[in-house]
Amino acid sequence: MAETKRRAYADWTYWGRPVPSFGPADARLLILGLAPGAHGANRTGRIFTGDSSGNFLYRALFETGFASQPQSVSRDDGMELWDARISCSVRCAPPDNKPSPTEIRTCRAWLVRELALLPKIQVVVAFGRVAFDDYLAMQRDAGHIRTRGAFVFGHNRLHEIGPGLPVLVSSFHPSQQNTSTGKLTAQMLREVFERARASLA
Repeated sequence: MAETKRRAYADWTYWGRPVPSFGPADARLLILGLAPGAHGANRTGRIFTGDSSGNFLYRALFETGFASQPQSVSRDDGMELWDARISCSVRCAPPDNKPSPTEIRTCRAWLVRELALLPKIQVVVAFGRVAFDDYLAMQRDAGHIRTRGAFVFGHNRLHEIGPGLPVLVSSFHPSQQNTSTGKLTAQMLREVFERARASLA
């Protein structure tokens, strides 16, 4: 994916590798996206950085006190996350931004290991149905739930997984398709993080 560049970034050396998570290891909020954007994180090397989805997300995080600035354009722009960490179900940019079931299953092991190293997580915000289903599949595989069927995806919907486990908040993905059509507005996304903050102990 790093070989096919957008004209505006023709002089960039794309990151073109698995994109690591971003944010402190002692965060209480985990934001789970789909995959690195082909010309965003796949270019810059930092998740949700350098594209319209990231601009929409970081503005909401800044306005709700989880980020140090409202825009993120590169890995060295000074952005800091406070009490929040961002990860993705898939670590590499998939063709047409549509990861296959095999890619999702393969990357799930990395996410399971990462979550084991994040003991303070209390709230997980899942962007889109794929991330939502992926997180629930992890919980099913760990024996915390019997089936994903009991959990219905919807925007800004809170789901109790079980005693002692993080609560799950489902949200529309801040993709350009959703934000440009008004399916997801800035206020709607702020409300997701306001709910997440209210759920933190």
